[in-house]
Amino acid sequence: MSSETRPHAAPLLARLAGVTVAAVALVAGSAVAATAAPAADPAPTKGPCAYTPTPDEPAARPVPLPPDPRRTPDRGTVRVTLRTNQGPIGLTLDREQAPCTVQSFLHLARHRFYDRTPCHRLTAYPTLTVLQCGDPSGTGEGGPGYRYRDELPTDLPPAPTDPTGVRRLYARGTLAMANAGPDTNGSQFFLVQADSALRPNYTVFGRVDAAGLATLDRIAAGGIAATPEDPAPVDGAPAQPVEICKATRGR
Repeated sequence: MSSETRPHAAPLLARLAGVTVAAVALVAGSAVAATAAPAADPAPTKGPCAYTPTPDEPAARPVPLPPDPRRTPDRGTVRVTLRTNQGPIGLTLDREQAPCTVQSFLHLARHRFYDRTPCHRLTAYPTLTVLQCGDPSGTGEGGPGYRYRDELPTDLPPAPTDPTGVRRLYARGTLAMANAGPDTNGSQFFLVQADSALRPNYTVFGRVDAAGLATLDRIAAGGIAATPEDPAPVDGAPAQPVEICKATRGR
């Protein structure tokens, strides 16, 4: 989700760092001069999810690539609890909706990627009210060092606030992935606190439970941190800092 998001304008994006990492391969031979060879692009995992390393956008916190079995689990739900300093946020992940996304999210939680991680962005537009989390750097530019394809929803109803019919309703309680364009999913996700209107370009992979919605309501009620440039912002860091202390599978 980019900081330039405006209602009915730019989409909800996770700003990923554009830092290029130069890699030099040194080839030593017993009787020949050393030569420099270009670094090969890292290969994606071999399963159907094809998690692809992003060396130009290194991981904000070290984590291996997720497992990618040929038969990705695509049935049932999984409970995850985000224990935050503002209260618990219970999630129900839906494997059928987005099997590769659920697999990645559980992998990151298992490796404590989300532990001690801030939720860096809160929006309060009339048509977009979400909390965005999942970047250990807290800048909105960090990710896990890999990306993977979209698993876009096809059954979202039209947003009643959009007369064009282009945007869809991401209803209160929706759990979805932020991205920086097609097929750039990583670790950042957003929690919908109030019904929001978005193009259907964001993978939906679960729901927030009642206790989690109560936590989101408290966070939203605290407002967005003012800045010298914007004393009454509708997009920015939560005024009450939000940290995921621990992400645990199950209740």
